[in-house]
Amino acid sequence: MINWVLRGAVLLWALLFFIVGIRGVLNPASFTETFGIIADGVAANTVRADMSAFFLVAAGGAAIGGLLRGWSRALLVPAALYGTALVGRLIGVTSGDLVNGGIVQAMIIEALSVGLMITAYYMLSRASASASGVEISS
Repeated sequence: MINWVLRGAVLLWALLFFIVGIRGVLNPASFTETFGIIADGVAANTVRADMSAFFLVAAGGAAIGGLLRGWSRALLVPAALYGTALVGRLIGVTSGDLVNGGIVQAMIIEALSVGLMITAYYMLSRASASASGVEISS
């Protein structure tokens, strides 16, 4: 039962960030209101490509890991992306970067995302291993 709940949570997470990524591809200015990034002129192309790629790859990894039995390692992709983003933000905070409520909210979302993906990876990989008859040592 817990595996289905985890799969559902991962898939909802993937859907949310897939929508964020698609919005960024179609309208890079949507990142302005969400992340405070100004997407004027040539920068719009970079924001469209780079920011959207981050969200779409993370959502794809989560969807594959959540949907396909035996592919739980794909959950490590969004965990690595969001973990790296969180570490970058923490370095920025300790270096004196400006921090507002949006940055704090992003850090919380990143930390929760990493936690969800690592927990789902651990639980779903154990379930796959036990279903295939592999003995799991604790």
